[in-house]
Amino acid sequence: MENNDIKKLVLEEEKNGNIVYNTPFGLYSAELDTFLSQSTDSILYDLNRDFGTILTQIGDVKWVNDYALSKVVIELKKRLAETEEKLKEKMENNK
Repeated sequence: MENNDIKKLVLEEEKNGNIVYNTPFGLYSAELDTFLSQSTDSILYDLNRDFGTILTQIGDVKWVNDYALSKVVIELKKRLAETEEKLKEKMENNK
């Protein structure tokens, strides 16, 4: 698949609420909500942004931003889980 075809696919899938990412088996499309319901480790692995993968690519300075992105995703998922737990507790206390 050529770059323009990939771009069209990514943008078309985005309109449908999906994301497209590259796997060892080719491009894969997933609903964003479903994708985000995975564990943090699974999200980073699927996007090839887990620390093990990133650190094999230190020949390309892009790895620095990939590493930072991974740290941000981990922290955001952690904060989301904490917020959801607080909300759940608050709702239970208001019953």
